[in-house]
Amino acid sequence: MNAQLALKALSEPRRCEILDLLRVSPLAVVEIAERVDVTQQAVSQHLKVLEGAGLVEARREGTRHIYAVRPEGFAPVEAFVRQFWTEKLAILKQESER
Repeated sequence: MNAQLALKALSEPRRCEILDLLRVSPLAVVEIAERVDVTQQAVSQHLKVLEGAGLVEARREGTRHIYAVRPEGFAPVEAFVRQFWTEKLAILKQESER
């Protein structure tokens, strides 16, 4: 997965809210919908985007899909952000060693 796709998925506040819930524990669509106060259909659409970006994964339990965060899906975002920090930290190190 690439950082651009993940960042685009993360740009929607409701998706971040869903990820916060899934960070605590895996949940079914109906459970997520109850906690974020949107329809199951809307939650399913958000989850589809998050899954397409590699940030969540689903497993089947009977007739339900249980969604969980994929920590490795955040690696491209971390690498992208790290580029900025690495440069800034190197400059800070140079300045502090003067």
